[in-house]
Amino acid sequence: MEELRNSPSTASASRNRWPAQGWVGLLLIAICWPLNWTMKGVTAYLFFPLWLGYILVVDALVAARRGSSMWTRSRKEFVLLFVASSPVWWMFEMINRRTTNWEYLGSNHFTTFEYYVLCTISFSTVMPAVFETAELVGTFKWVERFTFGPRVRETAALEPGFFLAGAGMLLLTLVWPKYCYPFVWMSLVLILEPLNFWLGREHFMEYLERGDWRPIVSLSVGALICGFFWEMWNYYSWPKWIYHTPGAQFLEVFEMPLLGYGGYVPFALELFVLRNLLWRGAPRVEESWRR
Repeated sequence: MEELRNSPSTASASRNRWPAQGWVGLLLIAICWPLNWTMKGVTAYLFFPLWLGYILVVDALVAARRGSSMWTRSRKEFVLLFVASSPVWWMFEMINRRTTNWEYLGSNHFTTFEYYVLCTISFSTVMPAVFETAELVGTFKWVERFTFGPRVRETAALEPGFFLAGAGMLLLTLVWPKYCYPFVWMSLVLILEPLNFWLGREHFMEYLERGDWRPIVSLSVGALICGFFWEMWNYYSWPKWIYHTPGAQFLEVFEMPLLGYGGYVPFALELFVLRNLLWRGAPRVEESWRR
């Protein structure tokens, strides 16, 4: 029986079978997407189930393609990613109070308590969506081309240099938000990458030193895919968010200016460093590739 369970045909069947969480996800999307666009005022209540549906569908795709996914590997780690996500996005909301790059139309219809509870629940889906999609991207063979890319040599001055550059960029953002707001989406990577290195947490340089660019590529493409769905589902929603991006407010794709989509790339890298800083035992990105 053990040999049968571990046979290549059995493993292949487990990869190709559509998992149960995928059916749940498809059902959530089929219900919440039309309601979100046709019933004004329900977006705040449908955002979480809609994005939970997306996350479950992507997880099912990963499991079907690879035979392993975040959900199948560890239910606990899957849930903890939702827990870590909310405080991370609240930090960006705090920075946005200074930069005012986006605002939520229709938020005045909620009490302060309702607003913060609904936002916290909605923000919990950000990290799972990006990391699930990044893992899905990593299942495609073209990503393997980045396993042996240019190597970035670690030097004694590199990590302190990152930290000082990031701190300077964040300071410029807070002092001159109208002109320096794009630095928000890179400064935290430069600040927290050295901190993760010094604390012994997973960090980008351990991959780049050996020329492995897969984490950066997978996260970047994953965030761009999520960005498309965030902006598309937001477009006909109410309440909804809109953007204020001085110097880039043109060629809008949904509510987001075209140039703004470029911010999703460093945003994904920020999620990586923030997750590793907040979550000491966070699963390593390379674990999914090994499987």
